[in-house]
Amino acid sequence: MAESNFVDYVKILCRSGKGGRGSMHLKHVKYNYNGGPDGGDGGRGGDIILRGNHNYWTLLHLRYQRHLFAEHGGNGGKDKCHGTDGKDLYVDVPPGTVVYNAETGKFVCDVNYDGQEVVLLKGGRGGLGNFQFRSATNQAPRFAQPGEPMQEMTVILELKLLADVGLVGFPNAGKSTLVSALSNARPKIANYPFTTMEPSLGIVAYHDGKSFVMADIPGIIEGASEGRGLGLRFLRHIERNSLLLFMVPGDTDDIRREYEILLNELRQFNPEMLGKHRVLAITKCDLLDEELMEMLRPTLPDDLPVVFISAVTGFGLDELKDVLWRELNAESNKLEVITSTDTLIHRDKDMSRMAQELSAEGEDEDIIFLDEDDIEDMEEDLY
Repeated sequence: MAESNFVDYVKILCRSGKGGRGSMHLKHVKYNYNGGPDGGDGGRGGDIILRGNHNYWTLLHLRYQRHLFAEHGGNGGKDKCHGTDGKDLYVDVPPGTVVYNAETGKFVCDVNYDGQEVVLLKGGRGGLGNFQFRSATNQAPRFAQPGEPMQEMTVILELKLLADVGLVGFPNAGKSTLVSALSNARPKIANYPFTTMEPSLGIVAYHDGKSFVMADIPGIIEGASEGRGLGLRFLRHIERNSLLLFMVPGDTDDIRREYEILLNELRQFNPEMLGKHRVLAITKCDLLDEELMEMLRPTLPDDLPVVFISAVTGFGLDELKDVLWRELNAESNKLEVITSTDTLIHRDKDMSRMAQELSAEGEDEDIIFLDEDDIEDMEEDLY
């Protein structure tokens, strides 16, 4: 089976640069044998910096990047020569990338927009040379500072797609068909469950040059929050959507019950997602007539807007866009970034599932923890 080009999490060992040593040197030149201290300062170690880049939409470019090492700072020299600063290591990631400590599962940082720079690991400061310690009572200090040590962390980079509208529905609810009808995106469409195997984004054009982004994720089944189907792995991609569009086919036996099942899966995965605005779209209405649609209205949930649509014929699509735009721009609808580390019970589920997937794919075997001798050998090869 061909490997998917959509990669939404990777595990990487990161290490910032250590600071260079300060120099302990006393100046000895012709005609001036007591020139005093002139040891220079060491250079700082390089930082590891995450940078948002909208040209990336997956973490595929980091899929086989097992180590990220920033450059060490240079040692100080005589004549007050400052050591060279280690080069910062910039790591481009798509907006919506969240970073967790792989050892503890704790949230570290996130990158939300193009061009945003976040320092993941700070490089060590360079040590001061003995020139900095001279004084009237100690005119020839014979000591200097060592550089600060490097920082090291094994991190998990997890991508959560940033979109305005996230589609929620069972397999074959018509999500991919709707995205293809409203945008230029061309997700795979077929008459069998789990046609969509990876998320996709589409830009929906609205009036007067306005637009919004719609995210299609694989279908959710009952029990997805506990790991059934593909739901758990991709539910995280609608955590950062501003609005949730629930989609239930019009020929479903009990539309309200199917909506409640979907809502419960989101509640089990992350209760905070229920605070988002919601819209219910009854799909495949080309199979229904006006009389049947009127009979269905009293049985539908009354706590959210409901729109009858058919992505095949185009019925109701303009009304749906109007409703989505109105809800997106409602004063009460604010995009909340969910990154709390103490209230989200689902995070432990997600991290444990992620660890199992990484282990099954053999990724943990590639994370090598080195002893001091190995590190020195690698540093000689790298620098």
